[in-house]
Formats: sequence, C-alpha cells, structure tokens
Amino acid sequence: MRTVRDTWLIYSRSLTLSLRNPIWVIMGIIQPVLYLLLFGPLLNNIASMPGFPPGGAFNVFVPGILVMTALFGSSFVGFGLCDEMREGVVERMRVTPMSRVAMLLGRSLRDVTLLEAQAAILILLAVPFGLHLNAGGVAVALALLALIGLMMSPVSYTMALVLKSEDALAPAVNGMALPLLLLSGVMLPMTMAPDWLQTIAHFNPLYHAVAAIRLLFNASFGDGEIVVGLVVMVVLTVVTITFGARTFSRTAA
Repeated sequence: MRTVRDTWLIYSRSLTLSLRNPIWVIMGIIQPVLYLLLFGPLLNNIASMPGFPPGGAFNVFVPGILVMTALFGSSFVGFGLCDEMREGVVERMRVTPMSRVAMLLGRSLRDVTLLEAQAAILILLAVPFGLHLNAGGVAVALALLALIGLMMSPVSYTMALVLKSEDALAPAVNGMALPLLLLSGVMLPMTMAPDWLQTIAHFNPLYHAVAAIRLLFNASFGDGEIVVGLVVMVVLTVVTITFGARTFSRTAA
C-alpha cells in the first residue's frame, strides 16, 4: 500500500509541475500535427502502390505518428530528471522512507497520462483528413501506446541516472531512438522496403507495435500480429520497469 500511495504522490507532483510549464506538452502536440498537415497528404498519391497496407493513407500514417510521439515523448523525459538531480530534488527524496519503485512509476505514469492526452487530440484532428475510426480498435491502440510509454520512460530515466548529464544523455537518447524509429515503419510501411530491411525490422519491438496499431485502427482484430505486438510490449514493459526500479534503488539508496 505504501508503494501505491507514494506512486500517487510522485505522479500528482510530477503532473502538476508539467501542467504549470506546459511547453513540452504543447510541443508534443504541435510536432505530430505538423507531420499530419505537411506530410500526410503526400501519402494519398502512393496509397495505391503495391505493398502499401489497406485502410487508406491516414489509417496507415496516423498510427505511425502516434508511435513516433510515444517514442520521442518518452525517450526525452530523462532530461527533467537530470535537472531534478542537479537541483537536489532526488537527493532530498533519498532521505525519506519513500518507495524507490514509486519514484520511477509515479514519473512514468505522468508521462503516459500526457502521452494519452496528446494521442487523443491527434486522433481527433486527423478525422477531418480522412481517418476512419473503430471505437474498440482505438481503445486497444491507446492501451498499446501506454505500454510503449511505460517501456520507454524507465529507459530514459535509467539513462539519466547513470549519465547524470543532459550533454551525455542527448546523444545517447538519439542513438537509441533513431534506429528504433527508422526500422519501425512509422513514416512509410516496411512492406515497401527491401527484403533485407524487412528482416532487420522484425527484430525491432516498435515494428510490431506499429503493425498492431494499424491493424487495430482498421478493425482487423483477427490478425495475429496484434497479439504479437501486445505480448512484446508487455514483456519489455515489465523488463524496463524492473531494471529501472533497481537502478533507482541503487542510486537513491
């Protein structure tokens, strides 16, 4: 019960601080909207090409943008922790009986809350462009996005705890996020890529998440790739939270 209480306290504090300075939230919405406005229309001309998935250009493109938002939004949260460490916030928490696991979970759940809000706004804005919605599919897709956030946020926080500097964290995050992004097919489906690139992409967990979310948006609930995407994300979420919690425990012991 103490862990739950402490998680709620960290979550409430972190969310309040984010809402008081909402620049990250605003930019997290503006960037995918720009992709929607400036890149999305280009897909209409290639939606009929061989290899392009069914469902229409925006039912293929928007799920990819959602995953991209989750990836970058969650990958950069460690910068805030670097600032808190520099200002002594984490040091002051160390001397309290607060659960070390809660210090990670509270922040990660705040990140997921902001991610879900951004995703909902982006989905609504995409409807006039031609996005077709299935309520059940969108609900499961949002749950899958939450898993991506819960997977990536602990990774970013762990890297921040280890590196302790924004100067070191920035190239590390970019080096991690860029290959995941390029091999996930968020911009263009990997079905249009050469065979060797498709083979490599299958080792990228976000590839399976993107494929699953696209199927969910098209209400293709019988496709096994949805189960694969969910299982991969659940397993990796458990692994990253466990590893991140141990790092918090060792660092903030």
